[in-house]
Amino acid sequence: MSGVLRRLLTAAATTAVLGSLFAAPASAAQPVDWKPCADAPDVDCGTVTVPIDWGHPDRGTTTIALARRKATDPQARIGSVLMDPGGPGGAGAGEVKAGWTLSAEVTKRFDTVGFDPRGVGDSTQIKCGLDELIADHPKVPANQAEFEQLAQYNRKLGESCARLTGPLARFGDTASVARDMDAIRAALGERKLTYYGVSYGTLMGQQYAELFPDKVRALVLDSNMDHSQFTAWDFLNSETQSVQAEFGEFAAWCGRTASCALHGQNVSKVTRDLQDKAARGELKDPQSGEAVTPLDLASIFQGSFYGPSWDRLATVLKSFKDGTPPSASARLREDVPINNVFQSVFCDDWRLPVHNFAELETYRRAAAALAPDVKVNSLGWTAVTGCIGWPERASNPQHPLQVHGAPPLLMVSSRHDPATPYAWSQAAARQSGSTLLTYDGWGHGAYFKNSQCVTKATDDYLITGKLPAKGTHCAAVEPGPAEARIAGPKPPSTITF
Repeated sequence: MSGVLRRLLTAAATTAVLGSLFAAPASAAQPVDWKPCADAPDVDCGTVTVPIDWGHPDRGTTTIALARRKATDPQARIGSVLMDPGGPGGAGAGEVKAGWTLSAEVTKRFDTVGFDPRGVGDSTQIKCGLDELIADHPKVPANQAEFEQLAQYNRKLGESCARLTGPLARFGDTASVARDMDAIRAALGERKLTYYGVSYGTLMGQQYAELFPDKVRALVLDSNMDHSQFTAWDFLNSETQSVQAEFGEFAAWCGRTASCALHGQNVSKVTRDLQDKAARGELKDPQSGEAVTPLDLASIFQGSFYGPSWDRLATVLKSFKDGTPPSASARLREDVPINNVFQSVFCDDWRLPVHNFAELETYRRAAAALAPDVKVNSLGWTAVTGCIGWPERASNPQHPLQVHGAPPLLMVSSRHDPATPYAWSQAAARQSGSTLLTYDGWGHGAYFKNSQCVTKATDDYLITGKLPAKGTHCAAVEPGPAEARIAGPKPPSTITF
């Protein structure tokens, strides 16, 4: 393809052309050599080999790990459903080995196949330096000197990843993962892809549909990323507003629930008093005596809202307020897991420049003013600040989702999602013409929220291709400590975005 022609093509046309060039026909693919997993004998393990650089397939290969649970009713088997639990850095093969499943209706008819994306888990790993990873650095810079220190930390970490990993460190982007997914589809012997992706796994599915629209059978994208969030402020603000809104839902639940540890108290006032103490350096962890920073508090809110775990959050906040350790069942720290693959992927997928301390501090103060209880979204803050000074430029930056020629996709979202805001799923559905199924409840990963309505609509689509009616909403299921799950979908152990 000439340089002139490349410049004339639109971004959508370019990705479609590249997708067709790199899509290996199923007949030419090497089938997966399945064998019982050493650490999970009831699950089959296998691998697929793909190019490190899909633009130059002759420049080395990397290995993608797979794990499969066979359909429980072979006579009713439709095919395979590929699954990813999000991240960046979530290991789908590892989660399937650990017991992650979709509903009984789906697992009866499909082999469920998890994959560890390139660089992750049992796939060829992106490795970074331990010394660089654990080096002291400011997570919330207080001045320009600390901003530069953070940038230097990120730069050295990124350089260590390239040094220890080699070329793969520069090709962890989601567009490359989407091409890997098509190689997996072919190796599974599937003419078209059936896929369930949650959280960051939705970006993989979105980009697959852009690249390979004619290879889509059914894609369920649960708790969607919006890859058209163009600026650091757009990203951080939308993330923070979602957590603040979730705080309002938590406070309302506490007001109507006698078992809440803060029932009858002004939850917002309690929280803002704790925030003020943390900002002054006076808030201590009653268990360890260590200082609790405002970002620590933000992480506690973020992690508690995923389930959600409102009862535990109330117990933790009361413990901080009273200065007494909580019960053993209520951990004080509820950090969202971040791994060293996170930046290698995220900073390749997102161009969110922050140029200096003054700009970053403006964002922090604005977020705190708009979200006076939670102050900031810890995951959004970590993502944005993690790319400051990162040595590699994003190769797969943001663009509006453009899907042309694929069958209809199903997007699913909780109305109150603390990690991938409901507005993101609305935007992605609008951009792509997808059907959006709304769960009018709380938490991240709507398929796993004990809603028979969500489960049935999603399963019907995966099994038959039939979409729910446009604008379908499923009623909320009140969360609680003794929530009984419906038989079926078991969530992965960790999902970040």
